Amino acid sequence: MERIQTKPIERVKDISKEAFIERYYKPQKPVLIEGLTKEWPAYKKWNLDYIQSLAGDQEVPLYNNEPTKGKQYSAEPVMKMKLYDYIEILKTKPTDLRIFFYNILDNMPKLISDFEYPDIGLKFFKRLPAMFFGSEGSKVLPHYDMDLSDLVHFHFHGKKSVMLFAPDQTQYLYRIPFSVHNLEEIDLDNPDFETYPALKKLQGYEVVMNHGDALYMPSGYWHYIKYLNGGFSMTLRAFTKKPKTFAKMLYNVFFMRHFENGMRKLRGQKWIDYKNEITIKNTHKNLSE
Repeated sequence: MERIQTKPIERVKDISKEAFIERYYKPQKPVLIEGLTKEWPAYKKWNLDYIQSLAGDQEVPLYNNEPTKGKQYSAEPVMKMKLYDYIEILKTKPTDLRIFFYNILDNMPKLISDFEYPDIGLKFFKRLPAMFFGSEGSKVLPHYDMDLSDLVHFHFHGKKSVMLFAPDQTQYLYRIPFSVHNLEEIDLDNPDFETYPALKKLQGYEVVMNHGDALYMPSGYWHYIKYLNGGFSMTLRAFTKKPKTFAKMLYNVFFMRHFENGMRKLRGQKWIDYKNEITIKNTHKNLSE
């Protein structure tokens, strides 16, 4: 079976601030850094048992891979569960339920002392260290982050695979208008090139992350993530300093998101179906130009 065209993400063992800025930040090129977390307490301590021991009685919203329908918001949890019970599921059986954007500072501040903000030349926004949890086989819909931050993504407990696509690949990804994700029917692991021929032109990067690995994802990069084992990750973000990108971030956060949710409430499934049709038409039009 044909696959999406990808090449391996470059891996480095250690890297200086100067080398990171010149080789990866300035050219906006992804890189996986091994060893960046090995001096952190988190490297030895962070596993599912440890997080579960700190969970207490807190409840968390959970998300799955079912497309949102009708008047649902574009990113709406399907249920809530005690964090302790959810981690117990991750440890014992597969599930498509995921935790999305668990703010460490608000929900488990004890973890702050377990990691450092790496000195690699990025000015991290320290208010939003966020964790993400998933089970073996669970997938995250291809998307890019609305705030267009430069991201450093750290994985713990097990392995996960990550595909990345640069912003210039958006034209082949069937991006939905007024959103940061693509058509939810598309499966990048088993691409239907007949129905979605633009995927043949798509070129990306791919890597498997191990415990403690750090992945730099430049601003606006699409990411498609699949958990190979039950585990969790943490993302640190650095907001853009580029005026055009900053203006686009403001548009995404303060207009596009609210407009999208407003139209979903107003028109429901008709709005979703209309956007899906426009997406296919516009993407295929690009192929013929």
